[in-house]
This record gives sequence, structure tokens and C-alpha cells, in this order.
Amino acid sequence: MKGLNGGGFSIWRKSSILWARRSSTKLFVGGLSFDTNEPVLKDALGKHGAIIEVKVICDHVSGKSKGYGFLKFTSETEASSALKEMDGQVLDGRQIRL
Repeated sequence: MKGLNGGGFSIWRKSSILWARRSSTKLFVGGLSFDTNEPVLKDALGKHGAIIEVKVICDHVSGKSKGYGFLKFTSETEASSALKEMDGQVLDGRQIRL
């Protein structure tokens, strides 16, 4: 996978597919354990910067996590640091994806 970065955009080429992502303060987190809640997620990623919003998407019947959520950092630099350091790491026994 090759990557380029310029003008607030990150662009990757993986085989014949071209991916583009605009720099942002908001991150998607997938692969969460069904037991992971908002305080756990905030605590795990908060070491990379100040988080101003955290939301774990939950089932409306059981109240358990659906396995994904969102975080919003105060700056793009902090979000980028969390993305680089935490993508693929284990949280609550599951490998998370950012």
C-alpha cells in the first residue's frame, strides 16, 4: 500500500483501488467488543489527545455495543496520532480498526 499526503488529504493505493481520506478530528472505531462502553473507549484513546466527544453505537433493545463508535478530538494532529498508534491494537480482547 502506497500513501501520499498533501493539502489536507491522505491518499492510498492498494492494488487497483484508490482510497482518499480528508484529514479530520473525527474518527470511526470498528471491531469493538460488545462490552466496550464510552468511558472505556475514551480512556483508551485519550492518551493521544483531548477528546471532546465519544459515542459507542448500541443496540436499542439490549443496550450492548454494536461493535463500532466515533471519537472527536480537539485537533487533527491528535486524531492522526490516535489513528497511527491505535489502529490494529487490542481493546477489551478485540483488535480495533480506526
